[in-house]
Formats: sequence, structure tokens, C-alpha cells
Amino acid sequence: MGVMLVIIRTPRRLHLGLIDPSALLGRRFGSLGVALEGGYEIEILESDSREIVAGREDRDTIEATLKRMNSAYGTGVNYRVEVRKGIPRHVGLGSTTQLSLAVGLGVARLRNLNLSVEELAKTLGRGRESGAGVYSFAHGGFVIDGGVKNDLPPLIFREDFPEDWAFLLIIPELKPGFDEEEEKPVMAGLSGKPDAAMEISHRILLGLLPALKERDIKTFGEHLNAVQRLVGRHFEDYQGGEFREDVGLILDFLAEKTYGAGQSSWGPTVYGLIRKADFQRLSAEARDFLREQGVGAKVELGLPRNSGAEVVSHGYLERLISSVNQK
Repeated sequence: MGVMLVIIRTPRRLHLGLIDPSALLGRRFGSLGVALEGGYEIEILESDSREIVAGREDRDTIEATLKRMNSAYGTGVNYRVEVRKGIPRHVGLGSTTQLSLAVGLGVARLRNLNLSVEELAKTLGRGRESGAGVYSFAHGGFVIDGGVKNDLPPLIFREDFPEDWAFLLIIPELKPGFDEEEEKPVMAGLSGKPDAAMEISHRILLGLLPALKERDIKTFGEHLNAVQRLVGRHFEDYQGGEFREDVGLILDFLAEKTYGAGQSSWGPTVYGLIRKADFQRLSAEARDFLREQGVGAKVELGLPRNSGAEVVSHGYLERLISSVNQK
């Protein structure tokens, strides 16, 4: 069979908020997310030594994941791991969870371990507060988890996101969002607003979800707008308001031009819900606006992804034979 390698391609994820940090009903948090195309592409193969081809923060995550996999399953740490394509770190697009799970899944495949994404998440310490990243990785689409009771929160809803909907993503060149260590004391001390949690729940159940089922982008966007502002109330003591102050003007622009707008996780990535067909026009308007404001930012199309991470695994010999047969 020859040396084995695996290639894993992950989604990115938009985090659409936490429902109830106060644990009013005994379950804490509860998160909403949607998977987007354009995540990590990593290649992993067994090696005589450990070699990691990646940026510094990605390398740290990969090393930590290899060590955790080894201590849990005895998989060893000698692999060549190359990040061919990445997600920017700490901008609100779920980089740490996507990369950790990708490496864990790749190692499991190379070692013929039949582990579910949920098992990997528990081993790697992912999804302890929000399951949006874990379930985006596993299934793609629009996902909601049922809040934390003991460990990984359960997946309670998953639906394909309409293919003709998309997101206008604006990633400003601003201070990154909190990293994992900075976030810990905030999440531990976060008590949330019970009245906001109740309204968020109501809007999800009788607003967002029916609109998603009926493919009604206008109503979905209206409820998304409202949910985002309510979620912001949980965090206003930590970020200076419902949203980060430094993205306020961009969010005002998105609220005016798109069906619903918000800040993903701790930002600085902000997004607006659009019809995919309107992206060229709206991205040009966004670039003009950002230029006028003197704000440096990336403007990207966030395409929904309705499948989870892909794993391509093969031995060199198989690849060679198949390429010969195709000629």
C-alpha cells in the first residue's frame, strides 16, 4: 500500500451567538452557527519525525493536538503536517476548532481509529462552551446546540442553508478577538441577561427556524438582526456595547444594505445576509464605503457549505496507479 497520507478540508464557521449564559433552565449557553466554504486544507502523513509546515499559531495548535491524540490513543507524534490553506486566527471564523478537529481526524484515519467527531471534540477539549464549530465541522449547514450540561452540548437542530443565500463578510484590520486564554475568565464570569435569553429563544423557535424552512430571507434576516442585538446584551460589559465599538460603523452599513447583520464571535469579522446574486454589487459598495471611512478590510463572499469536513485518504501507490490509468 505504501506510505499513507490524508488531506482534510474543513468549513469556516460564522458564530451567530449564544442563547443563555445565565443557565436559567439548567443548561448554559446554547449556540447558533452556519458553516461556510473556504476553511482549512491540511495534509498529514506518517513520518520518522515531526514536521509541521504552518504559521506559528497554527503550529502551536497542531502540536497540542498531536500530543492530546497521543496521550488519549497512543497515536505517536511523528507526522508531517502541512497547512496548505488556512483560516485567519482570532477573527471570529472558528480557526482553532476547525484545525484541531482536522488534525485529530487525520491522525485517527491514518491509525485506523474509528472515532466520531464528537469523541474527538471531547478528547481535544473543543466545544466546551459552544458546539457551533464542532457541528459545523461534522455536518455543515445551519446548526444549533442545546447548551452545556456536562461536556459537549448536544446538536438539537441542523438544516441545509439555502444555496442562493450567502453572507457579505467584512474582516477589518483591527485588534483580533479574544483568544482562548483571554476568553476563559470572560466566559467563566459571564452571567448573561435572562430576559434577553428568553427573547432570543422565542425568536429562534418561532422566527429564524420557520423562516429558514420556508426559505424566507427577509424574515430570517429580521430575526437574525434582533437575535444579534440581544446576544450583544449578554456581552456589553466586556466589549463596550452590543457590539465592539470599532466595528459599529461597518455594522450600520451592513444593517442598511443587507437582510440581517452581526458580529461573528468576538469579531472583528462582521457579516450581512445577502442573496448570492447580489454579492458583486454589494461588495463594490462595501469597498467604496470602507475606502471613504479609511478602514482597511477584506471583503469576501461567505458561501454556505452544507456538508462537513472532507477527508481524502490514499497511499502513494494507489495515487500512482489511478493517475496512470487516467492517461
